Amino acid sequence: MFRLRSVGVLSSAKIFAVVQGAVGILVGFIVLIVALVGASIAPSQPKLGMVGMIVIALLMPVLYAALGFVGGAIWAAVYNLAAQAIGGLELELETLPATIMAPPPALVPGA
Repeated sequence: MFRLRSVGVLSSAKIFAVVQGAVGILVGFIVLIVALVGASIAPSQPKLGMVGMIVIALLMPVLYAALGFVGGAIWAAVYNLAAQAIGGLELELETLPATIMAPPPALVPGA
């Protein structure tokens, strides 16, 4: 049995930023599709709202990553405080047997 006593604040923030940035790309893509469909449905209407949605869709990955960074840092700091007070998460880890692979056969020149 192992106990996770603390989490690195900066490393947690970086991981959260990458994960949330990826989510921001997916959500931004969906918003972009909705904006383009909306722009094509109403061709005679003013397009300022649709242009705004496209700009927001392009900024979403950056905004999600920034909020993920801040959220990850806050999460790690709060976890570290809680782990000091009550002991942290208990983890049960298993060691897997190492897989030994035979080397590839040597090639004989001229064979």
